Amino acid sequence: MARIPGVSARAAGVGVKLAYFFTRRSLSRLTGRAPEGMLAPLELYAHLPGLLRGYGALEQATAKLGGVDKRLKGLAWLKAATLTQCEYCIDLGSQVARRWGISDEELLALPRYRASGRFSDLEVLVLDYAVGMSRTPVEVPDALFVRLRNHLDDAQLVELTHVIAMENMRGRFNLALGIEPVGFSDGMVCAIPAAVSERDGEAS
Repeated sequence: MARIPGVSARAAGVGVKLAYFFTRRSLSRLTGRAPEGMLAPLELYAHLPGLLRGYGALEQATAKLGGVDKRLKGLAWLKAATLTQCEYCIDLGSQVARRWGISDEELLALPRYRASGRFSDLEVLVLDYAVGMSRTPVEVPDALFVRLRNHLDDAQLVELTHVIAMENMRGRFNLALGIEPVGFSDGMVCAIPAAVSERDGEAS
């Protein structure tokens, strides 16, 4: 249960109610599911309607990005979620990743993605980038960035970086406020939160 109560639809103003409606519709389309509690993060942002509007605009702009292949973005997003260990994000991200072409076997292989043999060279680079960006402090060596530039143009690199950064923001917000998983992946395989050793910089 969240550490503070969210703003219910009944108590919300018109603008917040509209945000709830469109977000519910968007998440339902994205995941193919509409579990109870799916709006939990938004219900906390709704304590500050102006911030909710800004955050919603950022999420909408992010959803419209299409320069990076969905499979690559799904891997980067989910890897970042496992590294922050946000269970809400892992629950949601696993379902989205499935719908973007990532198999159950690949979901389970994420903790040892380098040794699994299930990911392409580019996918391993993208996962390495997500790992480096999700550490504190960030660890993105020049050599890794140069290798990514051999595959992605400048706009694609900005998009990929943004997707990973956004997931780190979501995860840390959700964890600090106690937002729990709501069942996007109920009855299906879900990715595994990263071990402390991986988050602290040991090899995958």
